[in-house]
Amino acid sequence: MHEGIPAESYRNLFHQSFKKEELRMKKRVLPLLLAGSMILGLAACGGGSSAKPAETQAAAAETEAAGESSADTEAEPAAEGGEKELVVQIGPNPETIDPALNSAVDGGNMLLHSFECLLTIGQDGTIQPGQAETWEQSEDGLTWTFHLRDGLKWSDGTDLTANDFVYSWKRVCDPEVAAPYAETVLGMVKGYDQAIEGDLDALAVTAPDDKTLVVELSAPCPFFDSLAAFATLSPVQQATIEANGDGWATAPETYVSNGPFYMTEWEVGSHITMSKNPNYWNADAIKLDKLTFMLIEDSNAAYSAYQNGDVAFIKDVPTEEIPSLLGTEEFHVDPIIGTYYINLNCDKEMFQDPKVRKALSLAIDRKYVAETLMQGTYSPASNFMGPGWADPTGGEFMEKSNGGAPYIDVDNYEANLEEAKQLLADAGYPNGEGFPAIEYSTNDSGYHKVVAEYLQQAWGQLGIDLKVNTVEWASFTPMRRNGEYEVARNGWVGDYADPSNMLDLLYSTNGNNDGKYNNPEYDAAMEESRTTVDPEARSAALHRAEDILMEDAGCIPVAYYNDFYLQSSKITGMWHSAYGYWYFMYADIAE
Repeated sequence: MHEGIPAESYRNLFHQSFKKEELRMKKRVLPLLLAGSMILGLAACGGGSSAKPAETQAAAAETEAAGESSADTEAEPAAEGGEKELVVQIGPNPETIDPALNSAVDGGNMLLHSFECLLTIGQDGTIQPGQAETWEQSEDGLTWTFHLRDGLKWSDGTDLTANDFVYSWKRVCDPEVAAPYAETVLGMVKGYDQAIEGDLDALAVTAPDDKTLVVELSAPCPFFDSLAAFATLSPVQQATIEANGDGWATAPETYVSNGPFYMTEWEVGSHITMSKNPNYWNADAIKLDKLTFMLIEDSNAAYSAYQNGDVAFIKDVPTEEIPSLLGTEEFHVDPIIGTYYINLNCDKEMFQDPKVRKALSLAIDRKYVAETLMQGTYSPASNFMGPGWADPTGGEFMEKSNGGAPYIDVDNYEANLEEAKQLLADAGYPNGEGFPAIEYSTNDSGYHKVVAEYLQQAWGQLGIDLKVNTVEWASFTPMRRNGEYEVARNGWVGDYADPSNMLDLLYSTNGNNDGKYNNPEYDAAMEESRTTVDPEARSAALHRAEDILMEDAGCIPVAYYNDFYLQSSKITGMWHSAYGYWYFMYADIAE
């Protein structure tokens, strides 16, 4: 999933919203308190909307569909007595929280709490039951059968059945929906090729009864259980979407879900609040009454909120604060599987020569970027596929890449730079002569700005003029996906440990192929990895794909990710996964 570190400053908006709240309530609300009479009342700030309780959500949706504004009806008063609310920051306004459309980590973190797939990922990284209580695959690996729990409900109290999964998975294939993950998560299902062209009923996903979902594959997929736990394949409610269209996922009144929480407030630029879903099958295990995501885009504002006690967790820590935070109890640096990389838009004429792309790649001093600019919080990337990815034959994929040797010698930058200059000359641009000025697009947070400034210097050594275009986060991801750039910062954090999850990004027709890379040999290697059942042959195909990619410089890996964040020591029961997600649903707050 695209790594989603946010961008421009919302500092003024953030402080304004909290100032209103202080005036209204006469005291600051601390998220770590058992709120009682101090329930966070941010719905009063501006023009946001509040959802009805779960049992009346359907009625609210019907009112919306009939043309009546649910905003004309007062929100239900807070329940008497204490409420336990956790307030966190994981990013700014998400681009989307429609499960079919999201491809960013921040949106994925929100979906994790509002929806639940057939299967889930446990704290130990293993596949666990979700909406499906049991499942099995046929001996030939071509049929997967999932058996749903008894009594599943949507957050509006209506029944959830296997047919809801049939509708939702077919919707992911709908060309009008244009889900970026469609090929990744359903490309192996029988009938996918016809479904993606518009014949949705060709997709071999059926519900013989309300509690059984049967999926037929065109070729065995040993990690299909991981896909069944991935947010894109969450169930969505057909009636709600048909009544409200694309806007269904933009308002609490119509955002019907099936996870441990359901949305009750969305104040754009301020916060999204989710309340405990009483209709969730495991509601008794949920200790929080509310989970609020503060939509703060500026890391300094997030840090200030954390210091002041307004939030109990922040993902975006100002990089200048890291030296003083290292080694402290509440600052965490956790490894995740993913790579910080650069896309060269291969549709642009100046990037169609692999020599040019490789020259730009080799001109980067990755050790300097990771160890100095990124203060050692990331690691220099010698390969596209870094640590943590599982080889089909067992062990780490990276250990078996390129015969066990790095593709790029990160310890020999001077030699790399000389090779880069020669490659550029061989491409017809000695000392950069005749090469056009190029533009690097990025969002402005974390290390992105200093990396952009470094690239100006690094590529300047090749005689190339680089201009930096800073774009706010909400606009950056669609711009990049649409190819409306020349060079862009990018990154990917694994959704599951199979290497295909990240290597598929460079497949020519993949919806997340932001660099528009297209190499038939690469596609053929990935196709082979999808159709073979032999682990050795599959491993060889995946490694061959990475060989082609790195020789071709289809993208430029720079560093391997770690997540660094601040978490109050009073939060218990939550965990962080190797896929870059924080699991707040089973959290509690120590008094």
